[in-house]
Amino acid sequence: MKISYNWLKQFIKIDWNSEETAALLTDLGLEVEGVEKYQSIKGALEGVVVGHVLSCTAHPDADRLKLTTVDIGTETPLQIVCGAPNVATGQKVAVATIGTILYDKEGNAFTIKKGKIRGQESYGMLCAEEELGLGKANDGILILDPSVTAGTKAASLFKIENDEVFEIGLTPNRADAMSHLGTARDLRAGLLQSGVNAELMTPSVSNFRVDMRTLKIDTVIEDTQLAPRYCGLTISGITVKPSPKWLQDRLKAIGLTPKNNIVDVTNYVLHDLGQPLHAFDASKINGKIIVKTLPSGTKFTTLDDVERSLHEEDLMICDEKGPLCIAGVFGGKNSGVTEQTNTLFLESAYFNPVSIRKTAKRHQLNTDASFRFERGVDSNITAYALKRAALLIQEVAGGEITSDVSDIYQKKIEDFTVFLNFQNVKKIIGQEIPKDIIKQILVSLEIKVNSISETGLGLTIPSYRVDVQREIDVIEEILRVYGYNNIHFSKKFHATVAISPRNEDYKLQNIIGNQLNSQGFHEIMANSLTTASYIALSETLKEEYNVTMLNPLSNDLATLRQSLLFSGLEAVSYNINRKNNDLKLFEFGKTYHKFLSGYEEHKHLSIFLTGNRNQESWTTPAKPTDFFLLKGHVDAILARFGIQKTQNSPVTSDIFSEGIAIGAGHNALVEFGLVKKSILKHFNIKQEVYYADFNWETLIKAAASKIKFTDIPKYPEVRRDLALLINQNVNYDAIYALAKQTEKNILKEINLFDVYQGDNLPEGKKSYALSFILQDTTKTLTDTQIDKIMNKLQKTFETELDAVLR
Repeated sequence: MKISYNWLKQFIKIDWNSEETAALLTDLGLEVEGVEKYQSIKGALEGVVVGHVLSCTAHPDADRLKLTTVDIGTETPLQIVCGAPNVATGQKVAVATIGTILYDKEGNAFTIKKGKIRGQESYGMLCAEEELGLGKANDGILILDPSVTAGTKAASLFKIENDEVFEIGLTPNRADAMSHLGTARDLRAGLLQSGVNAELMTPSVSNFRVDMRTLKIDTVIEDTQLAPRYCGLTISGITVKPSPKWLQDRLKAIGLTPKNNIVDVTNYVLHDLGQPLHAFDASKINGKIIVKTLPSGTKFTTLDDVERSLHEEDLMICDEKGPLCIAGVFGGKNSGVTEQTNTLFLESAYFNPVSIRKTAKRHQLNTDASFRFERGVDSNITAYALKRAALLIQEVAGGEITSDVSDIYQKKIEDFTVFLNFQNVKKIIGQEIPKDIIKQILVSLEIKVNSISETGLGLTIPSYRVDVQREIDVIEEILRVYGYNNIHFSKKFHATVAISPRNEDYKLQNIIGNQLNSQGFHEIMANSLTTASYIALSETLKEEYNVTMLNPLSNDLATLRQSLLFSGLEAVSYNINRKNNDLKLFEFGKTYHKFLSGYEEHKHLSIFLTGNRNQESWTTPAKPTDFFLLKGHVDAILARFGIQKTQNSPVTSDIFSEGIAIGAGHNALVEFGLVKKSILKHFNIKQEVYYADFNWETLIKAAASKIKFTDIPKYPEVRRDLALLINQNVNYDAIYALAKQTEKNILKEINLFDVYQGDNLPEGKKSYALSFILQDTTKTLTDTQIDKIMNKLQKTFETELDAVLR
């Protein structure tokens, strides 16, 4: 937000320099991010003086040039070559002396230098209006009043506005400070605390009167919830033309481009008082003004010549034939002020902030008016701002006020009441502030003190302070005006040591993240917002479980995700499309669900593998990522958690073409496998993608609470292999479980290292090659012991599984 210092001084008399004022505003919470100088004429005509043309003769070597002698108040007149057709002896002209910096149409600087033109020396330049920045006339040099003395500085002849502009980084809660009046209010409170008694001066509207009651436009408010207050009046006989210089200078200083006197006045009052206004061409209004909503899909063309489709909740300013303006956001193309306008209907209103914000975001319109309405303007200033604007329009455009002020305000917005406890002030601030200073600060902020007791104050907060509704808000106001720098603090430093459990979420996340990173994975952080269309890719995801945004930025970011899969596949697709095909990615994130029992969030860890295991090299052949690589990473994570007793089962989710689910007891820990090609096709992925989805919260609960360890065995382990011919329906899990039941003490590991199905085997049979690791922690195993265990295992397999030794 830009605040003009000259403009600010119209509200409060202050002789501080801009640096001191900027420091005070920053201390008050209106952080000044920078101070820029503004000049209505760039360069302020520095180096330009009045010259008296003593002689003017034809240039000896150029038909269109003149050779002049000009007195600029120095001992010796200057010889200047000039090409202007209107230069003549005896004129008073503007002379840019050597070293003067002027600016062209684009704002680029150029310096006047001594030169030689067609053989004749020239010691300056006779300037036109456009060259000085005084106007657009460029048909000749600027002729000044003959009575002006030669040598007079040109800057003294023209009203040059020299200003300083504060760039304030306004926080969203400070709706009250979005104007020069609001900033002046805060500045006055700060000055009073600094010992400077400054009076706040507001523009007077005592001269407002109705000239004739000849053009009354009735107003009807159909939805008083969306438009609690609406004011309007008519002005007739105006002339639309460029604004006077003072008004243009004010707007230019804060970065606004003047348009015409009517639009400029509404912009001026908006930045002056903080109240948005809108001017309608009264001749284009059919019947009465109706403030209402329209059916969804209604077409409306705005001032930027864009046809928009209205939403059923958009508040519109209409007449009896149709819409004229999107209330509080943007005007309509066919109802605005033009050069032919001579009658106005001027609007000043208070609209529901939530409604305006939704409409502005829905149509992607961000205007100065919507910026203020959606944060909350002062409902008590509506009629006052209307009268202020009407008087300014009469001043700059003429005309007569031809109707009474129509003010529809059915249910007044009441001021907030708060009780301030002195003890709470001391407790929150950490220092006792004298009660009389607290009262002084509150009064300077226009907070009314209704009652005083030993324990506290009964307060009424003005309605324009929409951010001050609780006791803690009042304490914050006291503190920022009193000054954070005035609060003393102890030089002692106290610290406490917090005891946190080993299995705290962030600790385990860091451990697993570091583990995956060391294995070549990269962490991704996808947006929790996604498109609702992804639900159709899986039958296990239900549309009724979607958590949808009430005010989404776009349709692609309208729903909170139910799965980490699709946002991860977006990252995979993005990388593959940029020739990064070999990927190992992981993400910690949440999924969001709207169940009948309420809203729920669940944290997950997702893993993605695709492409080759390793980069192409002449020493190592490329080997594609496969299911067992993913299973190895899954097992490593479970092992790192200390989870040992698990059960495997076929995966139930339809996002996998094949996969495994691992659980502990009745709780599912992880599902992983190969993602279906139909899902990959949706993301234009043509290579296989392996995906694992860990239920992070269940993992933490299942993590081993105690760490168990054993000594490294002193005695060697022994390996024995068996090649078994078994039935097709027998799986490895059955063999593993049976072996563990048969030998619980000495059998340490079982590994399936070969599977054969094909020729030379009986029908319905397959061949498993398994290795068995045997080890006794107390002694070295003998061949007799080993053979006894292996015979026992072989017999068990033959009996229970109908296995045959190959």
